[in-house]
Amino acid sequence: MAAHRTMTFGIIVGNRGFFPGHLANSGREEMIAAVESAGAKAVVFSTEDSNYGAVETYVEAARCAELFKKHREEIDGIIVTLPNFGDERGVADALRLAGLKVPVLIQATPDRSDAMTIATRRDSFCGKMSACNNLMQYGIAYSLTTLHTESPASAEFKADLEWFSAVCRIVKGLKNLRIGAIGARPAAFNTVRYSERIMETSGISVEPIDLSEIFGRIQRMKDSDDAAQAKLAAIKKYVTTMGIPEAALLKMAKLGAVIDGWMKEKFVTISAVQCWTSLEEYFGVVPCTIMSMMSNDLIPSACEVDVPGTLSMYMLALASGTPSALLDWNNNYGNHPDKCVCFHCSNLPKHFFKEVRMDFQEIIAGTVGKENTFGTCVGRVKAGAMSFARYSTDDRRGVMRGYTGAGKFTDDPLETFGGAGVAEIPKLQKLLKFICREGFEHHVAANFSDVSKAVHEAAVRYLGWESHYHGELED
Repeated sequence: MAAHRTMTFGIIVGNRGFFPGHLANSGREEMIAAVESAGAKAVVFSTEDSNYGAVETYVEAARCAELFKKHREEIDGIIVTLPNFGDERGVADALRLAGLKVPVLIQATPDRSDAMTIATRRDSFCGKMSACNNLMQYGIAYSLTTLHTESPASAEFKADLEWFSAVCRIVKGLKNLRIGAIGARPAAFNTVRYSERIMETSGISVEPIDLSEIFGRIQRMKDSDDAAQAKLAAIKKYVTTMGIPEAALLKMAKLGAVIDGWMKEKFVTISAVQCWTSLEEYFGVVPCTIMSMMSNDLIPSACEVDVPGTLSMYMLALASGTPSALLDWNNNYGNHPDKCVCFHCSNLPKHFFKEVRMDFQEIIAGTVGKENTFGTCVGRVKAGAMSFARYSTDDRRGVMRGYTGAGKFTDDPLETFGGAGVAEIPKLQKLLKFICREGFEHHVAANFSDVSKAVHEAAVRYLGWESHYHGELED
């Protein structure tokens, strides 16, 4: 259930006058074709704007920058293509003058060993180093293709463009992000403490609301309210509710309608919600189904007011276009060192389950009564490739930091309650030691995708965060 929007890339075609100009011309066409075949749009000089539609001189760099500025709101990232050596100053000046602050991908087209004459030799292999050196001097962040040289028509570049698109979606999606913190952090969960101020330095704002305000708005809402009834119908369509009291379903519906209305009112994109145990004791349901529905619609919602948790979920969802869940690293799986049980009570999105039904929250039912804990989405997590991520604030050092990596959910047998699955991650014990040594939370975001490398690149290259990648990286 991918939900990728159409991407738009600015393209800078590098050229240097004493190299074959026809290579710049054909290289421009090849890159436009590669971008459009990926379903994206290209913003690029025409061949009437400059020789071969390339950027070489300062004047051309300034005009290219003006073109990009006109499309500032559309452009997600910029691709620098070097069909020959290219002019490194023209590339760097165009990027600096445009000032878009979007991800940049540097691509160089390979020479053919049987076409190395003065009329056909590219020298892009060398020119890429010069372009990168200038971007380093200019303080412009950039990304690299998997191979030093790749043809725009190659399978390698197709994969790299998909990866780069995910990086761009994360960076753009986090720009001016507003996160709703609904309720206070549960007193027993020191682990979800974080710093709003540190997040603000990355342009991420937190909009809080007290549960008393949520309860007050619910109290004023009539049972027959259109928003409440629409949400009630959506709940029944979303998940099997057999055996759940109608009164509990209506409470969930009104809670969901109020949260929806508040998020729109405050321009909040994603949320984290207080659960244990105020909602159960003083309102009489768990918010799990409402949160599951939001996450399934690519609007992540994390429990225990874990604001960094929902941020991590959102990064994965932006990259993949599919729903994310927040899970506990919860149990060992027998004596298998690379397997563990990931669990929550649960508010996992329906996308995560083989089959799902609504039930009650077994853990706290003994404390607050079963009748006050209806609303969990329970079932077995399906098998498939997955990415995981956790980014938080390090309050002692004043930085954002985190980790990401890849693994899979398996079909290994598991009899338990809530929403649970068996995860297999290479060198899991090493990862667990890293989490414990560095003092990371027990919560982790997960997504059925292979986007962890894009998450890492966005974090470390463009967001300025510390990021640990669990696994092998090319660089």
